[in-house]
Amino acid sequence: MGSASRWWLHRSLKALDKDLRRLGSRLIIRSGEAGEILAEISSILYVKTIIYSRTFDAKCENFDTRLDIGGHVDFMRIDSALIVPPGIVTTKSGTPFRVFTPFYRAAVEAGFFHPRDPGGTSLRPWRAPDHWPESLEIDDLGLDDTRTRSGRDWAAGFDRFTPGEDGARQALDGFLENHLMGYADDRDRPDLDATSHLSPHLRFGEISPHRILFELAKAVQRNPALTAPAEKFRSELAWREFSYSLLDQAPDLHTSNIHREFDAFPWTDDDDGFRAWCRGETGYDLVDAGMRELWQSGYMHNRVRMICASFLTKHLLIDWRRGEQWFWDCLLDADPANNPASWQWVAGCGADAAPYFRIFNPLTQAEKFDPAGRYRRRWLGVNNRPAPIIDHGHARNRALEAYQSIRKDARHDDSD
Repeated sequence: MGSASRWWLHRSLKALDKDLRRLGSRLIIRSGEAGEILAEISSILYVKTIIYSRTFDAKCENFDTRLDIGGHVDFMRIDSALIVPPGIVTTKSGTPFRVFTPFYRAAVEAGFFHPRDPGGTSLRPWRAPDHWPESLEIDDLGLDDTRTRSGRDWAAGFDRFTPGEDGARQALDGFLENHLMGYADDRDRPDLDATSHLSPHLRFGEISPHRILFELAKAVQRNPALTAPAEKFRSELAWREFSYSLLDQAPDLHTSNIHREFDAFPWTDDDDGFRAWCRGETGYDLVDAGMRELWQSGYMHNRVRMICASFLTKHLLIDWRRGEQWFWDCLLDADPANNPASWQWVAGCGADAAPYFRIFNPLTQAEKFDPAGRYRRRWLGVNNRPAPIIDHGHARNRALEAYQSIRKDARHDDSD
């Protein structure tokens, strides 16, 4: 996990333990051989069934499928983390989709995005054990070390979020009540608070996408004028589903180009450019504002993520994998599917990728999506802006030449 994710997990576990204790239960943390520990705890607590959710991350999936504790304990695996489990929705020829729009259309037609009441469950009355199994403290996991070498608390600005299930429900309720109506028009505006901020809660399983779909449908039922923005929000949820489908097809999504011709792409070893990009010192205000928002808050608006990623890969010709790793370390919502799939999309080497000739102009993007400059002023201030480290016109021409050098006339299209 990256540093920001560890910060979130620490607080998410604290919130989970608090919720469990309110119900008379508790969180048990152990370190060691998983099969032996689960067998021991199952024996102490007379466990008959262990219920767990699939993560659809290859490393975790491989671990789960190998787990065997013997005895008479059943494993029940559920799919609460995704709406569309990978491999279920396929093209007419039976292959996984590599293009988003037909994937989403097929998933909708198959009924996956039809909201179902997830219901509510609670622990039935039970007698707590006389002696709880041994457990580590959450603090023993060492997840909360966010001090920099200078002694500053790097995570001091992360408090815009509240990790935990309660925080997730508050974020969802606030979005549906205050921001859903304008979502379709305002979601690309980083100067407005118009998005759901649910991504880290989804990343850590604090809310299910099924619950979000259900509450979204209830909001539309109460106010039919929300129909169009709700559909747009559903399609954004579907991008997460599509990314996990890609991860299922390519478990090395964070290291290997989906389109292998990009293995020959002439990336540059521009360490100075990469350092300027990480620090928000490129001289392009929207890029720099986004990178400083990321460092200071553990988050970045999605439109700005695309612009920053495009600048790194196309203006500076720096390998997308370096940017993906920086985001992985700094984002609170760093996700094993969304993060690499989105980076490959911007770089042009991924499934359903942005055309190689689509090179965001950070100047015109700033004028369009931050017209009054409020977002830029918030994160940059007003003084000491650095000069651009590269000319946009030169960078664009250089990028086009580099992309043309490895371009193929045709790519596989499975949109049937």
